[in-house]
Amino acid sequence: MTAAEAPPLGRVLDTVAVSADARTVEFDVSQAVRPGRVASFAVTTPATGKLWRMHSRESTSGAPSLRLEMPPVGVRSPGTPEDPGSEPTRRPLAGPVEATPVGEEPCETDELLVPSCGALLGVAPGAHVPGSKTEALLRFEELTGRQQHIYHAYHRGRGELFPTADQIAIATDPQRPRALFLNWKPTDVTWAQIAAGDPQTDAYLDELARHIATEFDRPMFFTVHHEPENDVVPEAGSGYTATDYADMFRYVVERLRAGGADKLVTVMVYMAYLKWTAQPWHGDLYPGDDVVDWVGWDTYGYSEPGHGFGDFAELVNRVSDANPEWPGFYNWAAVNFPDKPLMIAEWGVWYSEDNPLHQAKVFQHATDQLSHFPRLKAVVYFESENAEGRDSRVQNEPRGLDAYRTLADSKTFATKLRT
Repeated sequence: MTAAEAPPLGRVLDTVAVSADARTVEFDVSQAVRPGRVASFAVTTPATGKLWRMHSRESTSGAPSLRLEMPPVGVRSPGTPEDPGSEPTRRPLAGPVEATPVGEEPCETDELLVPSCGALLGVAPGAHVPGSKTEALLRFEELTGRQQHIYHAYHRGRGELFPTADQIAIATDPQRPRALFLNWKPTDVTWAQIAAGDPQTDAYLDELARHIATEFDRPMFFTVHHEPENDVVPEAGSGYTATDYADMFRYVVERLRAGGADKLVTVMVYMAYLKWTAQPWHGDLYPGDDVVDWVGWDTYGYSEPGHGFGDFAELVNRVSDANPEWPGFYNWAAVNFPDKPLMIAEWGVWYSEDNPLHQAKVFQHATDQLSHFPRLKAVVYFESENAEGRDSRVQNEPRGLDAYRTLADSKTFATKLRT
């Protein structure tokens, strides 16, 4: 079975840390295996540049065997959807086993926009470039031959309510519905001041909540001040400590929900820059499971040798010799947030005339390597002609565009967006 033929993977059932001298690996797949139900499974590892070899042991009859230990009919296994009160076992990530039901309903999103299998495809179109973002979205979709599941846009300060009329039209197009991903960055006030109840910000948030509740009655991805690491000032009293950020994020989400915006699908978006992952305050940024629905990060590839030069797997799970303890952002997120869907909230490959085919290579790798990262349930491309002098457009080289079209058309993104 090739990557092109394989069905999109479903939800992660179990993860196991495998030691170098392990002789057997056990996965609990009882959540998916039921009498009278047919399912396929994939065991994946996010490790790159390493060989992970699995083989079967000869049975006494001389033929390989697969042993499934099933609970008796009518007995629920801990952590199953039918037993929501139990707590699933949390284990370090080595390679998730994931199930894909065969012959059942197609991939579809739930109330938190999580696809039952596969992943969502999205774009932040025309970023850092003047002009209509709606037109940029339509151009990107026509160019790539694929409607996007997610439209990512950005808002700053207290001067505008969102979603705007244009954004609502994009999301509610009866022929081409899309999920909004709106990004709000406060200005002219510190994180600590917002968390303490800044009056002007409170008034804006209350008005924003009423606007969302009245004008947009459907799930919407939402984040507050994406990539906060770059703005952290770790000194106490600065108003911009990592804890201040977590408190601010929580305050904003809770106030919006209380004001009627109860269909926000919240995303914690990290910068994922290796310099920041090594900081002692990095873990303090997380606002808490009850106010975060998805965990995302932004990551970019470069087309010239050096930092960020590699394939899609390197881009998603980047490591560094300077910080050998860091497992890569995907691994870190999968271990620390085992119950959260993961998202690449921004990604792109910066084009270089000196190495014009590198974009195509990364897109080709992504088509195959996405299945190595089954916890990724959404990937959102950051399309810009001039992001501080860098160009991530997919059409810079014909083979790059062809490769991106192939990626976008893969079965991984065959999910139906339920509106």
